Amino acid sequence: MPMPISQLRQAGPVTPLVRVCRARDLIRDCFTETITLDDCALEAGLSPWHLLRAFRSAFGETPKEFLTRLRLDRARHLLTITPRSVTDVCLDVGFSSLGTFSVLFKKHVGCSPREFRRRVRGWVRVPGFAPWVYVPFCFAHRFSVPRAFPAPRAEEAGR
Repeated sequence: MPMPISQLRQAGPVTPLVRVCRARDLIRDCFTETITLDDCALEAGLSPWHLLRAFRSAFGETPKEFLTRLRLDRARHLLTITPRSVTDVCLDVGFSSLGTFSVLFKKHVGCSPREFRRRVRGWVRVPGFAPWVYVPFCFAHRFSVPRAFPAPRAEEAGR
């Protein structure tokens, strides 16, 4: 369990980056739960406004954007390897509204959760293994089994 900020102060000076990392770790550890900016600020020992500014400066995104990205990454993983419904996945990763989840998913991934699952299911043969799409073409071409092409039909051969 991490040491509270008050005890860290007694151990020595706490840098702003350490404080911001504590807030980031809280988000990462509890992303499936409801987390507010005030919760993160309390964990970091900073005001909400200062945390927001320092977090964006350190990581290039706001705490809310970071939380959304974590949740959507986990949702993509669950949609790929589990047969659970989109609603169940939505609730499992911490969203309370299916509509909000679907809009954010489409905005960040480029397709709806249902369409994503349909596309990925064509690639994934065994749960947990990476799809062939992520294999560079040169490797897939070199190490895949050649496919035999059917002979042209008689009417096509006569042209």
